[in-house]
Amino acid sequence: MSRRAVAGALVVLGCLSLTTPASAASEYVLPSLEPDLVAYYDFEHPVPGAPGREQDQGFSGTTLDLVNGGAQMRTPGGAHPASATHLTTQQVTPDAPGNDDWKAGLYSPTGVPSMRAFNAVRQTTVMGWFRMSADNPAPNSNTPAPGDFYNAVGLAGVLSGTSDGHGVRALLELIQVNGELKVVALGRRLDSGASQTFAAEEDWRSILPPDEWVFLAATFDFGTGEMALYRNGRPLPGSYVTPGDPWQLGGSGPHVSSPTDPRGIKIGGSFPQDDREANPCDCGFDSLMFLDRAVTRWEVLSQYHRAVRG
Repeated sequence: MSRRAVAGALVVLGCLSLTTPASAASEYVLPSLEPDLVAYYDFEHPVPGAPGREQDQGFSGTTLDLVNGGAQMRTPGGAHPASATHLTTQQVTPDAPGNDDWKAGLYSPTGVPSMRAFNAVRQTTVMGWFRMSADNPAPNSNTPAPGDFYNAVGLAGVLSGTSDGHGVRALLELIQVNGELKVVALGRRLDSGASQTFAAEEDWRSILPPDEWVFLAATFDFGTGEMALYRNGRPLPGSYVTPGDPWQLGGSGPHVSSPTDPRGIKIGGSFPQDDREANPCDCGFDSLMFLDRAVTRWEVLSQYHRAVRG
């Protein structure tokens, strides 16, 4: 049985999804992406009777939690003509430790069965629309030093199969590389192994100017070790941060991710189970896509144009 057939059967059994059909992607989505669109969130589909949760428009039916802010996190105005609302995340109490930051995602310590398409997966893509405020990165609420800031800003990613709510299998974020904040794709092939980071060369503030919607994509090929970043449909020049073979690709293949169900998704910060805070993002999010293959550069460009041209 294929991964999609397994995922579909799990949805029918009601593992972690509600009423979303196998694929409810709108005309906004490029047709070639739909068969591989594991999860897609436009933040216009609250769960009936539970407005603090968001229905998945991809084939997995993986429902998101809008953590701490609930329905207030759906904000009028979209990133592109086909969108009416977007998700807002933010740090709430910067000067004290707590669990009140607005973020989104889901978490299960035993793995999320509806996300089985990312179990032993060879390739992955994370992409969508992002709008940063000038207040990023945020003050570190976990330390007493008033001038201490987080060294990363969480955007969106798929958690690993052993994650505590922070560790990922595939992630778009900003993180310090050699002391300088960079837009990166960060991937981990093996749950017990090291991650690799592909960092964009360009200054992050020119990639994500304050209060401007930007379409970002990150692709991950666990079979070859290749990663890529895109901004508004165009490749971002960059380089790999970790030397050697962190994904352990030296042996015979085929090489895939660990055969474990991801423990969830995180958006706008870490720990979607809301038991601590890390790397909050004062951000807007729209039309987030999580796919079980690495999309081509032409698909990234076509998806971007499909959005901006309405």
